[in-house]
Amino acid sequence: MSLPATYLQMLSTLTEDGELRMELVEQKMPTPKPGQVIIKVEATPVNPSDLGVMFGMADAAASTTAGSGAATKLSAPVSSQGMRVMTARIGQPLPVGNEGAGTVVAAGDDKEAQALMGKTVAAMGGGMYGQYRCVDAIMCMPLLDGNTAKDGASSFVNPLTALCMVENMRMDGHTALVHTAAASNLGQMLNRICQADGVELVNIVRKKEQADILSAMGAKYIVDSSSDTFLADLTDAVHATGATLAFDATGGGTLASTILSAMEGAAARTPGAYSIYGSVAHKQVFLYGGLDTSPTTLTRGYGMAWGVGGWLLPNFLAKAGLEVAGRLRTRVANELKTTFASNYTDEISLTEALQADVVRKYQAKTTGEKFLICPQKDI
Repeated sequence: MSLPATYLQMLSTLTEDGELRMELVEQKMPTPKPGQVIIKVEATPVNPSDLGVMFGMADAAASTTAGSGAATKLSAPVSSQGMRVMTARIGQPLPVGNEGAGTVVAAGDDKEAQALMGKTVAAMGGGMYGQYRCVDAIMCMPLLDGNTAKDGASSFVNPLTALCMVENMRMDGHTALVHTAAASNLGQMLNRICQADGVELVNIVRKKEQADILSAMGAKYIVDSSSDTFLADLTDAVHATGATLAFDATGGGTLASTILSAMEGAAARTPGAYSIYGSVAHKQVFLYGGLDTSPTTLTRGYGMAWGVGGWLLPNFLAKAGLEVAGRLRTRVANELKTTFASNYTDEISLTEALQADVVRKYQAKTTGEKFLICPQKDI
C-alpha cells in the first residue's frame, strides 16, 4: 500500500501571550524502524485524560474557532494563574490523544512488526488524534476477528483502569470497592467486572438518572451524593460490603473525606476494643481524576489508619509487572464487545473536534455522553 508523503496531526500549544492554540499540523510520514508499525487511525476517543493535555488550565468554555478544513484553529484564553501552573509547556506543541485503533499499513522489517501488517489493532501511545501514528509494535493489541476499529478505540484507558482497580484491591488486601462518578463509561465497565468476578461495589452518583443507569445494569449498592441522607446511605452500603478502598474520579471537594468517614462509621458498628486512634483496618481513597478542580478538603474524623493519594494507570501497571499487564490486556481483547464495550453519542472529524461549540460539549464531561474522533472522516 502506498502511503501519503504527509498527514495531519492535532497539536496543542500554549503561547507566551496567554493563549492555548489547537490546530492540525502537517507532518512528514515516517519510515517504521524494526519493532515499529504505522497505524492508519480510524477511531480515537475523547477521554478526560486527553482533555488535560488539550486544554490544561485554559478556559475551554471561552474558546473560539477560526479558519476551515485543515486550516481550522481553536484558541482558548489562559488566566495568569493558569500560565503560572503551565509555565513548563509554553511554546511546546503537544500531540494529543492517548489511545485509538486502526489498520496497520506499514511495519518494520522484523518478524514481530510484520506479523501485524494489515491487522486492525488498538494502541496506546499518545498522539492518536492524527490520520496516522507510528508506534512500537509491542504497544499494539490485535483485535479479534469481527471487531472493528470503533470497537477497539477505547481498549486501554477505561478497560485497563477498571481492571486495575480490582487488581489493586486484591494486591493490597481489600475485599470490596467504592467508586465515584459511577455511571460513567468506566464506571459501567467496573460494574460489569465486579459482577462477573463476585466483587462487592458501592457506586456513588449525583443524580437519579445516573442511579437508574446502574440499577438497570443490576448494580446492588447505589448512593446519591446529592441526597440529604448521603452519609448515612453510604455508611450503610460500606458496612454491608466491607469496602475499605475507594477510587474517586472527582478529586476535589470533600467527597474523599466523606468516604473515609463512612468507612470509619461502618467499622464502628462491629464490636471490638475501643481505641482513641480509631479502627485498625486501613482505609484508602485513591484520587484518579479531576472532575472537581477545587482543593481536596479532609476533615479528619476517621482515626489514624487511613490514606489519600493519587493513582495513575501507567504507574500501577509498572508496579504490577508484565505478567499482570498481559493477562489484563488479553481479557480486554476477549471481552471487547461485552464487558468492555463503549458507547459513543457523537462521532466527529478532526476538524469538528476543533469547533468551539463542539469543544464545549465534550469538555463538559457529561455522564452518558462520549465523543469519538474519526481521523479518516473528511477534513
